[in-house]
Amino acid sequence: MTERTILIADDDRAIRTVLAQALGRAGYNVRATSSAATLWRWVEDGEGDLVITDVVMPDENGLDLVPRIRRVRPELRVVVMSAQSTFATALKAAQRGAFDYLPKPFDLKDLLSLVGRALAAPVAPEPESEDAEEERLPLVGRSAAMQEIYRTVARLTTTDLTVMITGESGTGKELVARALHDYSRRRSGSFVAVNMAAIPRDLIEAELFGHERGAFTGAMSRGVGRFEQAAGGTLFLDEIGDMPAEAQTRLLRVLQEGEFTTVGGRTPIKANVRIVAATHRDLRQSIRQGLFREDLFYRLNVVPIRLPPLRERAEDIPLLARHFLDRAREAGLPAKSLDNGAVERLKSHPWPGNARELENLMRRLAALYPQEVIGEDAVAAELAEAEPGPGAPPVPTSAETLEQAVERHLATFMSAQRDGLPVRDLYERVLAEVERPLLRLALANTRGNQIKAAAMLGLNRNTLRKKIRELELPVVRGLS
Repeated sequence: MTERTILIADDDRAIRTVLAQALGRAGYNVRATSSAATLWRWVEDGEGDLVITDVVMPDENGLDLVPRIRRVRPELRVVVMSAQSTFATALKAAQRGAFDYLPKPFDLKDLLSLVGRALAAPVAPEPESEDAEEERLPLVGRSAAMQEIYRTVARLTTTDLTVMITGESGTGKELVARALHDYSRRRSGSFVAVNMAAIPRDLIEAELFGHERGAFTGAMSRGVGRFEQAAGGTLFLDEIGDMPAEAQTRLLRVLQEGEFTTVGGRTPIKANVRIVAATHRDLRQSIRQGLFREDLFYRLNVVPIRLPPLRERAEDIPLLARHFLDRAREAGLPAKSLDNGAVERLKSHPWPGNARELENLMRRLAALYPQEVIGEDAVAAELAEAEPGPGAPPVPTSAETLEQAVERHLATFMSAQRDGLPVRDLYERVLAEVERPLLRLALANTRGNQIKAAAMLGLNRNTLRKKIRELELPVVRGLS
């Protein structure tokens, strides 16, 4: 087999040497230079089977070379390297037609694997033109975990593949979904987000697919659903694990057939949307429990993206803190910065609320503290203030869902009863124990207003009153 030639451009002599040695040992011919002009001359002369180029070079930006190379040598694949490990770099590399983006520092095994894939890959189509405007990018961080997310999102901007985003609450699932839309071919269409957990179960199908006049009580006119609103764009189905079984069946049919009908309608409507779903739940566990359809899971999980909790990427905390302080300043709050002690204190915190908790803390610091440079004492005080006191009810860890906590509690209870008398009426007892605190908290949050509490719970007001009587809950008079 003819030896393949790799062209390398990097102004760092050590990088050129390491790459040349590693690729040479792997059986490739290597030509290396520190000059973008020399690399361009080699390309014009027809040399090389693959280009590996740095972004920052003395005479030209490596990203600017990529579209020029694609025009004169469309079969020549380009891998872009950069120590500027940001979402913008990965996105620009993908938009300009690079085969892949490799953040520095990198593992040589990963590099050799990438070279093999690039040389074996079919020729990619010419990329779409890149917008000239510099927009504020939504994803922040330079950790290895975030680099992989940047690369995945950048690759997906040229496709309509269905994406499943998983991660704890507060990790930024909607930000990733918006990035997938805003930098895709569908960005001129609408981004429509719908939270499955926030819609009453009996209204989810009408919310998603729309309804005809008279389809149900109160349907006085035709209602446009979220699928129609998102036509030509992206439909983000947040908390997909909370979707009821009937709606799951209907969504599966849409994904299989590419069309849907409104509630009460008969005429099929083309589903011209890109689906991005998200959940904080373990859907495989939900499948085992019979709560989520396995066939729907595989239809949605075409490209999985897992967002790591903040505690798994503590090295990103300084960048995120600076980003959130900048956003607070743009919102009209005083400009602030953090000293080294404050930054180290932030990095040692477990962040059960993830990036959302960090953003809220930065806004509090900007609003409440007069000093321009925030110190460790202020950060420690705010973190301590936000933590529940010794008499507060226990809060589930962010790694454990409410469903998992209930299952763990029930498993312990049933194990303890195994050698005793048989348990009677367990189903009704468990329901009552869950309903009682739920209704009590709903009434507390609405200060006893039963109309508001019923709306919050998705219950009829008379049903709520009946349950209050059955469970013997206290009623605040005058607010019912």
